[in-house]
Amino acid sequence: MAKDSWARMSVDGEVGRLATVERPPWSPWGREYGNTPDRFIWGTRPSDLARDAAELTGHRARVLDLGCGEGRDSVFLAEQGHEVVGVDVALDGLRKALHLAEDRGVRVRWVCAALPDLPARGPFDLVYSCGSIHYVARGDRGALFARLRGLTRRGGHHAHVVFTERRIYREKSEVVHYFSPDELRDAYRGWIILRHEEGLIPCAQDGVRHVHSVETILAQRP
Repeated sequence: MAKDSWARMSVDGEVGRLATVERPPWSPWGREYGNTPDRFIWGTRPSDLARDAAELTGHRARVLDLGCGEGRDSVFLAEQGHEVVGVDVALDGLRKALHLAEDRGVRVRWVCAALPDLPARGPFDLVYSCGSIHYVARGDRGALFARLRGLTRRGGHHAHVVFTERRIYREKSEVVHYFSPDELRDAYRGWIILRHEEGLIPCAQDGVRHVHSVETILAQRP
C-alpha cells in the first residue's frame, strides 16, 4: 500500500491540515509532479474544455475543478474572474498550481483530497473535470455524480472529459476505470445536454506516441 499525503490548503498556500492516508496507487501523476518541480508536464495553457466551459458561465461564477493537477485550468478560470476551488490528491501538483496562480496574480482555493472524497461545499455554477473521474472506481461513481449534481445551482453547468474503454492504453502503470459506452451520458439523464461527443486525443507522456479514446459532455442542470 502506498501512502499519499493530503492537506487542505488555503488560497495563500498555508497548510491548514495535514494527514497521511493509505491507499493503493491509482494515478502516477502525483509522482511525476514531484519528479518535475521545475516543469509543468501538462503545460500552463488551458485545455480546450476549460475554454469551452468558461463560455458557459456568467460573471463571478463559483467553479469546482476536480483533479486540477498542476492548476492550468483552475488558474485560467480564475483569470476569467471566477471563484475557483481546485481539488487534487497530489500535493506536489498543488504546489505547482499555487506558484502558477501567484505568477498570474489570481487566487484559487486549493484542496488536497482524493476522489470520490469531496470536502468542497456548494453550490457551484460550474463543476469541471479534465481527465480525472476515470480514476474513480465505477462502483463509486454513481454516488460521486449524485453528490456533484447536488452541489450545482439550478441552471449551472457540468463539463467533463473522461477516458473510455474503446481504446485502452495504460501509462506508467496507472489504474484507470475506463468509462463504458453511454455511462457518462446516463449520469446526466434529466439534464440538458449541450454537447456530447467521443474522440481520440494524442499523448506521449510515457515517451511512446499513442492515443486515448475520450468522451466529452457539457450539461446544464434544469
